[in-house]
Amino acid sequence: MSQISFYTGVPERLGYLCRLLRKAQQSGARIGVCGPANLLMRLDATLWTFDPLEFVPHLRVSSGATLPPRLTDTPILLVERPDQLPHREVLLNVGAEIPEGFDQFQRVLEVVSQDPPQVQAGRERFRRYQQLGHEVVHHIATA
Repeated sequence: MSQISFYTGVPERLGYLCRLLRKAQQSGARIGVCGPANLLMRLDATLWTFDPLEFVPHLRVSSGATLPPRLTDTPILLVERPDQLPHREVLLNVGAEIPEGFDQFQRVLEVVSQDPPQVQAGRERFRRYQQLGHEVVHHIATA
């Protein structure tokens, strides 16, 4: 069963996602980020610029693209669907819905901003994970 962690009350979501991904990557984890293409493109651009003194190794994988074998060890992969990922370690969902196949991952992360539509969608995902029998850990975000 997947470990589900929610981070809520995030004031600036893209910056928080970058810091969370950097921390997870530094711990040696391999992370798949799934969500809508437009958000993944913005996250990709932000990962390149959020810290001018540090590189967070990542790769944006387009929908339908095949990941070349030499790139499967990239620590952070940005994909639209979890089934595009070569691993089942950590899944960071940035979409409004629970991703299909989330339960194949050891750990699932959800980051919810203070934006009212995101708060509502986050609450629905939180309840749905619980209804599906998963233990959900809640963290109130600090800058």
